[in-house]
Amino acid sequence: MFQHFLKKIEKEQIMNAIHDAELRTSGEIRVHVEHCCGSDALRRGQEVFVKLGMANTALHNGVLIYLAVKDHKFAIIGDEGINNALPANFWDETKNQMEQLFRAGRFAEGVCLGVESAGRHLAQYFPRQADDVNELPNEISQGIQ
Repeated sequence: MFQHFLKKIEKEQIMNAIHDAELRTSGEIRVHVEHCCGSDALRRGQEVFVKLGMANTALHNGVLIYLAVKDHKFAIIGDEGINNALPANFWDETKNQMEQLFRAGRFAEGVCLGVESAGRHLAQYFPRQADDVNELPNEISQGIQ
């Protein structure tokens, strides 16, 4: 089910948004989609964050947008570098804006909004450096154990 959650063109839009956002920052942004998360999207997102190798970036400045399609839940997970730079509950506004788009059935647009917001904030605290290397792929990952 979740494999077909986004159309090919929507996946391309999201990957392009990730690429564009990462042009301004040394941070890494990923999007992960799976069927369900159980009761806690944040905890499952944190597990996925680690499994995707996002905790291993040089500056600990990765951001994961995690979506559990069947459960209608999502979370934004930031690594310690970005979390230490931001105030508590920082992602709440972005999550609220994304949720409004999700409720309207505009899922790709909501994910792109989250990616763009993450990119803006990462660029503020972790601007792109001349020697920056893309440490993680921009593809949307799906359903890992």
